[in-house]
Amino acid sequence: MNQTAQHVLVIDDEPDIRELLDLTLSRMGLQVTTAEDLGEARRALQSNKFSFCLTDMRLPDGNGLDLVEEISERYPDLPTAVITAHGKIEDAVYALKLGAFDFVSKPVDLAVLRKLVNTALKIRQTEPAQTNDTDNDLPGISNSALDRLTGSSSAIKQCKMMIAKLARSQAPVLVSGESGSGKELAAHLIHDLGPRADGPFIPVNCGAIPTELMESEFFGHTKGSFTGATGDKEGLFQAADGGTLMLDEVADLPLHMQVKLLRVIQEKAVMPIGSRVEVPVDVRILSATHKPLKPLVEEGKFRSDLYFRLNVIEIQMPGLGERVDDIPILADRFLAEISSQWSDEESPIISDEAMEALKRHNYTGNVRELINILQRAITMCDGKVIKPEDLLLEHVGSPEAPQPVEAEKNDDQSLDTYMEEIERKMLEEALHNARYNKTRAAENLGISFRSFRYKLKKYGIE
Repeated sequence: MNQTAQHVLVIDDEPDIRELLDLTLSRMGLQVTTAEDLGEARRALQSNKFSFCLTDMRLPDGNGLDLVEEISERYPDLPTAVITAHGKIEDAVYALKLGAFDFVSKPVDLAVLRKLVNTALKIRQTEPAQTNDTDNDLPGISNSALDRLTGSSSAIKQCKMMIAKLARSQAPVLVSGESGSGKELAAHLIHDLGPRADGPFIPVNCGAIPTELMESEFFGHTKGSFTGATGDKEGLFQAADGGTLMLDEVADLPLHMQVKLLRVIQEKAVMPIGSRVEVPVDVRILSATHKPLKPLVEEGKFRSDLYFRLNVIEIQMPGLGERVDDIPILADRFLAEISSQWSDEESPIISDEAMEALKRHNYTGNVRELINILQRAITMCDGKVIKPEDLLLEHVGSPEAPQPVEAEKNDDQSLDTYMEEIERKMLEEALHNARYNKTRAAENLGISFRSFRYKLKKYGIE
């Protein structure tokens, strides 16, 4: 990385620390200007163009947080990090909420500082690529980077703007939203648009790891640290070093792991099981949940200190009910993707009546449920046009049809799973009865050969 043209502002009232930081950053090939208080820092900002700013929290003429807030408003493209007293995580969280890029604790670990500065400077280098935008409604956002988040509704436009802004920070983000609303996609976009894009993106479902294996999975272990530990193993934090770790369904973390996770986030280091040496990790934490965390905190099931640490900034992913206008473009896109995966033939089109039915449907599973419905519709339609009856929706043709029972509401995929199992058995039985003649099996089922072939490919039936 060519950093010779990069100019850094360092603010600290202690001469020894200023000298240490000046020397460290200068050895990285950076031009450094130092200031001992807010007044000197403000004069420097007015007369120079900086690429990065590092400020202490407590200064003779005020609080470094005031400067963070000023820079966020007046110089929004300038990444600013704060130096906090050891253990003062509340100060760090507040600084991040005000717009700070990141924080480093005293005594300053120079290796951690160098990584932080390199990450901040990457933002400056990638800015031109992210401002070449043709969408007037989303200034400064690259269309090519965000086109995976399909839609043009106001709710989605707001999400895109929020994602682009969050990508420029290292603040922990909590992505909330209903099941199937695209939380992991949003987290991936925050990673891909940010300075850690070249690093790993490691998603982990916190509810899918057995409790007894969690510590080893997250932090790693050394050989012989427990029965079955036949060698050293790095954990998810080490695997995500230099990149992003996404904690999906973070509400499912047991309390004992919440304590350990909080310490890792605060210390920016992990201690593998069986080791006495901490391993520094440079990881950005993104969390996701479909369960509201605040009630869990009030019930004592989720630690309040971890909640405030993870929920520095929250982004709410809208459900399909909040973005009905996006359903046509989503449906067309998913139809094309499903057809290309299952067949070389052109994807069917959706009739106007079927599209209206899709727009009226109550999506408990959101985008994921829409995809399931379209997969089903492709296999059910006989021609090249999907009709309302091909969707197999409860309300099609009967606006007064009864709603799904409560158990089905609680599990948005239970009905789809049940119907898919029935369909699979019907296909296998039809093939067996037709002595595995596909044309005859399709005729016996009363569907077109094209639809029958779609179904076989969908279920992986040979």
